[in-house]
Amino acid sequence: MLDTTQSDAAPPEGEPRGCLFALSQPPLMIFLAVIGCLILMAALHDLLLL
Repeated sequence: MLDTTQSDAAPPEGEPRGCLFALSQPPLMIFLAVIGCLILMAALHDLLLL
């Protein structure tokens, strides 16, 4: 039979998870990478081509 009791390592129900949990989400990291690449491309265009 499976043991369904909760372990002591689990965080309490009401405690917020924090920023590092949010940054570990793949859709957010993909979004931030795309925005970062666009800003980098715009900066390089301004510095090198204009």
